[in-house]
Amino acid sequence: MDDVSIGFGKWVIRYRWLVILVAIAMTAGMVNGARYLTFNGDYRIFFSPDNPYLKAFDLIERTYTKTDNILFVVKANEGDIFNPRVLGTIKEMTDEAWLAPFSSRVDSVTNYQHTYAEEDDLTVRDLVPDPQSVSEQDAAYIRNVAMTDPLIAKRLVSPDGKTTGIFVTMNIPEGTKSPEQPIMVYARAMVAKYSDANPDLTIVLTGNTPHNNAFVEVSSYDLQVLTPLMYLFLAITMVVFLRSFWGVAVTLVIVALSAGTAIGIAGWMGVELSPPSAMAPTIILTIAVANPVHFLVTMFAAMREGLPKYNAIIESMRLNTQPIFLTSLTTAIGFTCLNFGDAPPFGDMGNIAAIGTILAWAYSMTLLPAVISLVPVRAPAQKSGKPSFLDNLAEIVIARRVPILCLTSVAAVSLIALIPRLEMNENFVHYFDKGTDFRDSADFANDNLTGVYTLEYSLRAIEPGGIAEPEYMANLEKFADWFEQQPNVTHVSPFTDIMTRLNRNMHGDDDAWYKLPDDRELAAQYLLLYEMSLPYGLDLNNQINVDKSATRMTVLLRDISTKETKKILSTAEEWQHQNLPEYMFSPASSTTVMFTFLADKNVNSMLYGTLAAFMLISGILLFALRSVRVGLVSIIPNMVPAFMAFGLWSLISTQVGWSVAFVTVTALGIIVDATVHFLSKYLRARRERGQSPEDAVRYAFSTVGAAIWISALVLIVGFSVLAFSDFKMNEHLGLLTSMTIAVALVIDFTLLPTLLMTLDRKDRSKEVATGVSA
Repeated sequence: MDDVSIGFGKWVIRYRWLVILVAIAMTAGMVNGARYLTFNGDYRIFFSPDNPYLKAFDLIERTYTKTDNILFVVKANEGDIFNPRVLGTIKEMTDEAWLAPFSSRVDSVTNYQHTYAEEDDLTVRDLVPDPQSVSEQDAAYIRNVAMTDPLIAKRLVSPDGKTTGIFVTMNIPEGTKSPEQPIMVYARAMVAKYSDANPDLTIVLTGNTPHNNAFVEVSSYDLQVLTPLMYLFLAITMVVFLRSFWGVAVTLVIVALSAGTAIGIAGWMGVELSPPSAMAPTIILTIAVANPVHFLVTMFAAMREGLPKYNAIIESMRLNTQPIFLTSLTTAIGFTCLNFGDAPPFGDMGNIAAIGTILAWAYSMTLLPAVISLVPVRAPAQKSGKPSFLDNLAEIVIARRVPILCLTSVAAVSLIALIPRLEMNENFVHYFDKGTDFRDSADFANDNLTGVYTLEYSLRAIEPGGIAEPEYMANLEKFADWFEQQPNVTHVSPFTDIMTRLNRNMHGDDDAWYKLPDDRELAAQYLLLYEMSLPYGLDLNNQINVDKSATRMTVLLRDISTKETKKILSTAEEWQHQNLPEYMFSPASSTTVMFTFLADKNVNSMLYGTLAAFMLISGILLFALRSVRVGLVSIIPNMVPAFMAFGLWSLISTQVGWSVAFVTVTALGIIVDATVHFLSKYLRARRERGQSPEDAVRYAFSTVGAAIWISALVLIVGFSVLAFSDFKMNEHLGLLTSMTIAVALVIDFTLLPTLLMTLDRKDRSKEVATGVSA
């Protein structure tokens, strides 16, 4: 292996201009693919096509109408909304919302289809046909209807009458690219226009489409702000620790090319960026630093020992070719195993990061030595006559190996024992930090109007037309009444609310008849008469299927956690089994349900991903290190840090989101780097120099300790930058990974050397270059 590394190093230096030109040409071709990158804000991207909850939700949308929507929330800062001026504004906004891109239906308090009896006729009209002509008596009547009619009370009008909603349903054709952009431009222009004209009104925008748009905006922000911020941190860190202008400059070029080329390849592959995958460039910038750091630190050490620059480059390649390849391979494996999860955006992030990791290895083994051989680089001066911090640390670890081994072992066990304190519980509106438009608007809607979470039920009748059957309607009403009594439920909209109102209307608006019809034929006639009276765009297709064999019931929930949502869902299913005919049973389906169970599915999937990564990485290390004993020892510092980090997190918060399912496999591929470099130098000292375990530990600390320390610091800082993301999943992924890397650094400098000195006592000076030893 050493001969190959030396020969390759000489070839790179000899043909350095060719290497540089080929690297530039290939990079230019690959980077060109970045122009094909697009952002995908559709929340569906977080679910694989075979996700059962996504399939159930798609079935609901095919059966009735799509649920893509925007909700304008309008609050009167003084008084209520029931006056000519505010009602006029609501009607104007309602009419203008019909013209929004992809708009297929608009519901508001002004165009609500109010029904009443006129002698023997049923009259259906807008609740507020002409706001400007509304008298005090009319306003009182409108208020009474809006506050008591279950179809709009607590849904389109708040209980205090101060807030109302304008609900716009979108019919977006399949395959439409970035539909949220024109919709949001139009809707935000409306908000700005009517807010300026009505300073006494607060108007905000929320709904599914703003939710999708928030994904796009967060992704764009992370790329435009966090990636340059990471690059700045890298430059500062490199200047402080490398103390070499050309070393810093070439390192920054290498990491920039690695990230840029990986993004270009993603464009050629047709990857659509999302908040997680938009983090890939920042992650690559962080990961790619390690290879140049190890290469340059080793080269500078050789130059300080008197080797000419060319020879120092070759020596660095001799010492680092294997460990840099191994660390790059294991890191790429860790990232690739993110594809085991059920959230494709994290798989995309892993794939892009894996590509960037391999590119960083390729650039570090070719372009880096070629460029360094051309520039007038000098080894930074080092203080002499005084042991370094790492030298002192090595002596402490060697002298006090037993206490350190016991202390770190106890600390590891104690922290791991805290993991059961963690609870997988989150709120998908809270994926976005306060201060983002969507989060603030969703909170405003939840506080002032109605819940932002939905549960959708499609309850079947026994036959076509069976929804008019009295028994079916009675069961449906019973289910809706039960739901209205549950905590955190703000509104329930069953089909039976329409039928009880029609039955009263057809009996002269006598309140004694505000109940369900007891005759199927009569109920069917009422429904037909009502449907024929509805204007275009405000039909009942959103509640009743085509052959009238099923109806849709929507339940609105407050801003609650996934734990509370699961409780409601399980209780509702249990109630259905006990109280409804079997043919009516319906599990809930909605975006709320999909995100609620996304955590469970991903945690289970990533258990297999972590196991696969662990087995592959461990197998590679056992083969590459050529020692079963040392390979088995390496498993401990590779696996323990992630679990210790979870224990540390439990001291900060007992709540974790589902994105942490990806932390272990991500961190495993990264933290193995330090272990590989330490063990590589340790075994080289044991085999080539015939040193004792203690002296081999000293050698590892002195030759690679600084590079490990610098690389780890860069990784910690780099992943900590993700904490500035407005997307909580990225924030938690970054913080937990940073904690894991920090713990791994401590473990590699304490537990790993003490284990080696305790367990690896055999003489390795006679081991051959091939074969596997004990």
